[in-house]
Amino acid sequence: MSLGYAEKLSFIEDVGKVGMSEIFDPPRVLQEKIERLAMMIRKSKHLVVFTGAGISTSCGIPDFRGPNGIWTLQREGKALPEASLPFHRAMPSMTHMALVELERAGILKFVISQNIDGLHLRSGIPRDKLAELHGNSFMEICPSCGLEYLRDFEVETIGLKETSRRCSNVGCGTKLKDTVLDWEDALPPKEMNPAEKHCKMADVVLCLGTSLQITPACNLPLKSLRGGGKIVIVNLQKTPKDKKAYLVIHGLVDKVMAGVMDLLNLRIPPFVRIDLLQIIFAQAFSLDKRYVNWSLRVASAHGKKAPLPFVKSVEVSFSESQNMKEAVLHEQPLQLKRRTVRTAEPFDILLKLNFSDGCGCSCTRIKIPIDFKVPMDCFKRDKDAVFQKLRERAIQDLCCGKKSVIEREAVTDPESEVTVYAIVTDIIRYEKTSKAFEAAPLSNGTVKRQDLGINWIETPRKRRCKHKVGGRR
Repeated sequence: MSLGYAEKLSFIEDVGKVGMSEIFDPPRVLQEKIERLAMMIRKSKHLVVFTGAGISTSCGIPDFRGPNGIWTLQREGKALPEASLPFHRAMPSMTHMALVELERAGILKFVISQNIDGLHLRSGIPRDKLAELHGNSFMEICPSCGLEYLRDFEVETIGLKETSRRCSNVGCGTKLKDTVLDWEDALPPKEMNPAEKHCKMADVVLCLGTSLQITPACNLPLKSLRGGGKIVIVNLQKTPKDKKAYLVIHGLVDKVMAGVMDLLNLRIPPFVRIDLLQIIFAQAFSLDKRYVNWSLRVASAHGKKAPLPFVKSVEVSFSESQNMKEAVLHEQPLQLKRRTVRTAEPFDILLKLNFSDGCGCSCTRIKIPIDFKVPMDCFKRDKDAVFQKLRERAIQDLCCGKKSVIEREAVTDPESEVTVYAIVTDIIRYEKTSKAFEAAPLSNGTVKRQDLGINWIETPRKRRCKHKVGGRR
């Protein structure tokens, strides 16, 4: 899934050491080190976590310098690994969600990431407690007013280039730029400055899944040493900073963090993914005023020029009283155009939204009442409050596909109604204990994760799902 990013980067001859052998601490040694790490975290006053590609391999995202990493395979002239699911459908790992719980508990003060997969933000780490040093493949920024836009699709460019969208801030309208750095781009002060500040304040800097080779980012953890801080490195390969570390752990990051959370008696929270879309109903009278020409469009909530990646197709049907032909919309823009007699009785449009590969459920259904009148119940709800209620409902009922309206807006010229929906498209519950890894190891550090409402089967090229409550992933 990071393959597209690798292909967009400028060519560089030296990408550092690659393909180094992996080291696994013996079980007893590993357990002793996990216990030491848990004690350090328990006693810490200012814990900072520094992350690399190794925390996302269990999400299906290849790393760069591991035995099967992108740079390693390229140097050996081998074919690159195939992604197990679309990049935009990658879900946070157990480690991502463990960090969320540590932050909520007031233990973790700041996260510094070299990853561009956006999973820290998606998992729930607050933006003001996160520095994404190399950018975010799902983020656009306005160079004029600084407003950030987190997308549900991968931004098409890298290297801080202009994209095809503009800032929607009132009075701005500047062309947006991507945030992902190319090799020659300097680390942005907006990310680097708080990262340096927190490393200097840290009494523990926990480095997870990083080879610590990319400068200047790799030198950030060292800034804690002057103030008496300690560095802990969790990685399967040796790093250039091992000699500076107080503790080096050679083990799977997810297994280490699961063990730490057990010892701290902290629960790894479930992950509930919520995606947005908008449904636009527009209407106009025919020239002779006898008919209403209307259209229905299912579109991205991120703007007219944005793709809608999680919807594969839309099946359209109508209430039984209407003699209207059903339709299936396969290609974006997902739009249906029809004509109805002006004197027609109100009716319902029934939509079945079929989700793309990687979603936790296959579809959801939405009913839209049509009476050809300008709606009077326009509103805009607090998005965070709606999201929280959706998460609670999804976990309580053990299923995804639940939805809620966030916003409804009416426009008189042309006469149209825009409704924004929030939809739960995936739910993942993580095993609390590290024993799960002993029972269900997969390749490349991937582990089976318990899923709420879906029975997942991992295959090398795709994920298949069966509806089954309490299944396993």
